[in-house]
Amino acid sequence: MSGPAPTSRRGSRWAYVAAICPVIFGTTYLLTTQFLPTGRPLLAALMRSLPTGLVLVLATRAWPPRGWWGRFVLLSVMYCSAFFPLLFIAAYLLPGGVASVINSITPLIVVVLSVPLLQSNIRTVDLVAGGLGILGVGLLVLRSTARLDGWGILAMTTCVIMMGFSTVLTKRWGHPPGFSAAGFTGWTFLLGGVTLLPFTLVIEGLPDTLTARNVGGLVYLVLFSGVIAYSLWFWGLQRLPASAVSFLSLLNPVVAAVLGWVVLDQVLNGWQIAGAVLVLVSVLLGQNLALRRPRLPSPT
Repeated sequence: MSGPAPTSRRGSRWAYVAAICPVIFGTTYLLTTQFLPTGRPLLAALMRSLPTGLVLVLATRAWPPRGWWGRFVLLSVMYCSAFFPLLFIAAYLLPGGVASVINSITPLIVVVLSVPLLQSNIRTVDLVAGGLGILGVGLLVLRSTARLDGWGILAMTTCVIMMGFSTVLTKRWGHPPGFSAAGFTGWTFLLGGVTLLPFTLVIEGLPDTLTARNVGGLVYLVLFSGVIAYSLWFWGLQRLPASAVSFLSLLNPVVAAVLGWVVLDQVLNGWQIAGAVLVLVSVLLGQNLALRRPRLPSPT
């Protein structure tokens, strides 16, 4: 049995810290297009997974109990070895706006999957918050000239489905006894990185040369997008409902749009600003709804 539900005020504080994770994720598109070696989704996926896993496993020195190996393998596929290559393929093939709109469906997927897997109920306000998020992201990032690549759309849609399932399963299973969020992240990413390593070497190989810009992008990918961001993601899932964490992910395109405005001199018009406001309303509504729900007993 889990302990008493935290107060809304305490839960909100956790939410504010967990929001650092989607803020970091919001830099992925800029990082992929401006800093990482072009046309190498497997290399980017490998560098986001394997070094992160090695660092965190060595730092925490936690060893999974016998009943957890299968779970870690499954989560490593959905979080890393299948998810990351598809995510970077989508980043190479789709405009950031199209990818962001597809990604904005994730909170609704989590809400729906939480019914059978977490015994939650779907409320009208859940759907309203999810709809506002999709509408807001669409206004924020879509352009009439957006290029639609079929393979890119398929890759991003698969990513969204896997993220929804992995988020709900992580919430359902919790962490092994004595495991911190860092240890949980470490084993998930280590297994994913080990799986990706042979595919990367055979299919793409290692780049002949890397520029200083590429090296800086890869270091950022490991340290911030890997170690810090995903440790915060799993840490947040320990303390917040799955739907609350998934609604926080809607901050990604807001951060991406702001970075485009600041770094790439892109212009934000009135519709985009209105979209950003709708996204923030959706995120706040998702937090309030989730944090007011009574905590259910943890599945055994």
